[in-house]
Amino acid sequence: MFKKELDPEDFYYSPEGYIIFTEKYHLKRGYCCKNGCKHCPYGFNKKTGQFEPPKK
Repeated sequence: MFKKELDPEDFYYSPEGYIIFTEKYHLKRGYCCKNGCKHCPYGFNKKTGQFEPPKK
């Protein structure tokens, strides 16, 4: 299996030390994992299990 390296703009660390993926990373990946990611550009709401339109 081929493993890609992460670019510095793909993530940052939370104060607790967790990796937080950025919107840029999610768009580069090309699909929604439906885990309710903090910066999900696809509008997935984990509580409802639905995709919601982006808020302007």
